[in-house]
Amino acid sequence: MKRECIAIIVLIICSLFLSISGVQAITSNAPIPQPLDMEPYEYYTYDEMTTLLQDLAQNNSEFMHLESLGTTFQGRDIWLVKFSDHVTDNEAEPEVLLMGAHHGDEKPSFEVLIYFIKYIIEKAKMPNTDDDGDGLINEDMFDGIDNDGDGIVDEDPSEDRVRTILNETEIYVVPMVNPDGVEFEWRKNRAPNYGPDGTASYITSYGVDLNRNYGYRWFFPNIFPDQYNLEWLEDDHSWTYRGEKPFCENETQAIKTFVEAHDIQISLSYHDYGEWMVFPWMHTSRWTPHELLFRSIGYNISQINKYELRIYGQYGEREYLFPRFCGTPGSSENWLYGEQGIIAYTIELCKRRPEKNPTEVLNACWKHVGVNLYVCQRSQTVEQEKLEMVRFPRLYSFFDFI
Repeated sequence: MKRECIAIIVLIICSLFLSISGVQAITSNAPIPQPLDMEPYEYYTYDEMTTLLQDLAQNNSEFMHLESLGTTFQGRDIWLVKFSDHVTDNEAEPEVLLMGAHHGDEKPSFEVLIYFIKYIIEKAKMPNTDDDGDGLINEDMFDGIDNDGDGIVDEDPSEDRVRTILNETEIYVVPMVNPDGVEFEWRKNRAPNYGPDGTASYITSYGVDLNRNYGYRWFFPNIFPDQYNLEWLEDDHSWTYRGEKPFCENETQAIKTFVEAHDIQISLSYHDYGEWMVFPWMHTSRWTPHELLFRSIGYNISQINKYELRIYGQYGEREYLFPRFCGTPGSSENWLYGEQGIIAYTIELCKRRPEKNPTEVLNACWKHVGVNLYVCQRSQTVEQEKLEMVRFPRLYSFFDFI
């Protein structure tokens, strides 16, 4: 009898897991612990994601729009999802950009965004609900805190909050920046290389690290080759090969073109692994002009996801000489902030790569729904906060801006 009870409990838990994974509707309760003999988590393929997004866009056209930013070398669309209450219009509202899978082998980075897309759609159409069955509504919001003191965190978030965000924000999501890399299950894209500088008459290797291909301060590794591992950046066989020139890849050019045509306030780029976050600068330890704003938003994100906010600037928790050893010139957040003034972060998900434990993957997905909702709301005040920093500036030196 005891074994039968245990088996029934395991079956119930497994059925709950199946209901919140794949293309099924998700629950608004936090992921439930899985049995020890569970199957590895099954991530979306590019084709599965494409089918899902097309179906969701067709059935939710009042607030979801799907379009391609361009195609990869192998002909895959770089899909962009837009959420807004007037989704076909360009309203004068704050804009948020969420990106995943710059590196194709970092699967949680796109999974958390697919989960977020499904969450937005479900909650936008759902009335305020007693998600945890305690007779109260919306009493434990997404903030990383056990607001109602029941020992569970964020189990009864507000459906109205999602609708308010859709009314006040334009949300852009690119789940797979690098779909060719995702399908090939490796870090770089799959474009052929003709030597490090593109001048060879034959193919020497394949792929560019897209998160080294953004153009901000492209020359720094040439000035400080040892500190920035220039040898790896220029070796087309290396996992961190940056390409023959800035934005030479279809994928980074697509992101560049899109960003330059919009007015993005905050951007999150998801990677894995390590459970930590960074913000500019990634090529130097000097302060950014909006350092305190970066730290404020980053701290609040860390309260939700419980990740470490790694601070590389002066007077932070870590001190680095100028230039910072092994920094990452060519990263998306450096360009987004340095050239476009966007408050941009990289978030490293999960504790290992690849993460196969369904509980860990779903936990990351769940927590970062809260993170994404938070930055959407914070985007409402970012421009005013920037103005306040200009009115009451810290005393910067010239070197803080290089």
